[in-house]
Parts: sequence; structure tokens; C-alpha cells
Amino acid sequence: MKHVSVTDLKKGILEWLQIIVIAAAIAFVLNRFIIANSEVPTNSMENTIMAGDRLIGSRLSYAFGGEPKRGDIVVFHHKTEPGTDKTRLVKRIIGLPGETVEIRGGHVYINESDTPLEEPYLPEKMESDPYHFEVPEGCYLMLGDNRNYSADARGWPDPYVPEDAILAKVLFRYYPGIQKVQ
Repeated sequence: MKHVSVTDLKKGILEWLQIIVIAAAIAFVLNRFIIANSEVPTNSMENTIMAGDRLIGSRLSYAFGGEPKRGDIVVFHHKTEPGTDKTRLVKRIIGLPGETVEIRGGHVYINESDTPLEEPYLPEKMESDPYHFEVPEGCYLMLGDNRNYSADARGWPDPYVPEDAILAKVLFRYYPGIQKVQ
């Protein structure tokens, strides 16, 4: 049996501590600046994203000149009710800065178009009251895919999400099972 000296033991423990500290620092940097890890608690994005899914989003998607686009699924902070703190949400971008968005007859119309927005990701026809939104510059309008059961811009006191509140573009689901999210 090999004898381990106290010096060797201390050296081994310091090496392990170094590895743990470096791993923790890398995880912190990744989670703070590169990715956003989110769990979806509700069915507001079904059938695209299910309640309980764990998602990874890229914080870099819009960092270097890329602009959020209609149809992107994003993680963002938003104050959904008066008197509450900001909540991390996952929704789809529907309205872009400066656009007029109307919801009528179960369809979304952009800038007074006669043709509704094509939304093949909706699980069923939207049953909704008419809505009219004028998206301010620097802001976005977000709706859930499961419109009949989604708490989204249609019910928020402030329906608009400032660009700087967008944390990440959702890239894929990693639990349960890995799948690209579109």
C-alpha cells in the first residue's frame, strides 16, 4: 500500500478545488453571457413547446447587430401584472417596432394587410376578442402559440416588450429529449 504524504494530499485537494472553481466560473459566464436556460411552466406555447420543457436560448443571437424577427421564440423579462416583479417568459414575436397589429376573426393582421399572418404553429383556431396594437419603436409584441390558453400581450397591462428585455432567442429543447424549436 502506497503512503500518501500530507503535502501530496494538500496538493491534490488544491488541484480539485482549482478545477471546481474554474468549472463554476465557466458555467457562470456561459449562463450569464452566452446562453439562457429556462423551464416552461405553462401550456401557453403548446404544441411548439410543452409545459415542463427545458430550453436553451442564445443570448448572442441579437448581440452583434442581429434583430429579433417575427416568428422568433424568445426568452424575455416582463412585468405581467401590476405590483409584481418582472417574470421570465417564453413567447413568439408577432409585432415588430413601429407596426400596427390587429387581431380579428381569429387571425392576426399586420399594418392593415388584407391577408392574415400565416401561423402554421397554432394548435387550433384562435378565439379572441378584437385587439388593436400600435407597437412602439424599440418594442415588440409577444403572443403564445396556444392562443386560447395563453396569458400574453392581449391581457398584460403593458403589452409591449422593450428590446433590452429580450434575453435570448430559443434554439432548442433539451428536456425531455433534444429537439430544435421553431
